[in-house]
Amino acid sequence: MEVWLPGQQEGEGQYREISSCSSCGAFQARRMRARYKPKNSKINEFVHTLNGSGLAVGRALIAVLENHQQENGSILIPEALQKYMNGQKIINPPE
Repeated sequence: MEVWLPGQQEGEGQYREISSCSSCGAFQARRMRARYKPKNSKINEFVHTLNGSGLAVGRALIAVLENHQQENGSILIPEALQKYMNGQKIINPPE
């Protein structure tokens, strides 16, 4: 998953990864010898694994700030996040 960061690349903007998930097949399982025995089988087989990162929180926060900053420096809080900000709709810059 990527987010648009308008302040990257000297103000030209750039998409940056904030989360990922990939299938590693049996690659990691071989190294740790993680196996299972299928039903009605006498042979153990390697499991298949996934590798994933949750969320690069810092980068996600930067994306929200950069994409919602107004010319006067204030930040409009997206509606989906307002309930986590006690209903606040805008963050004003210090005077």
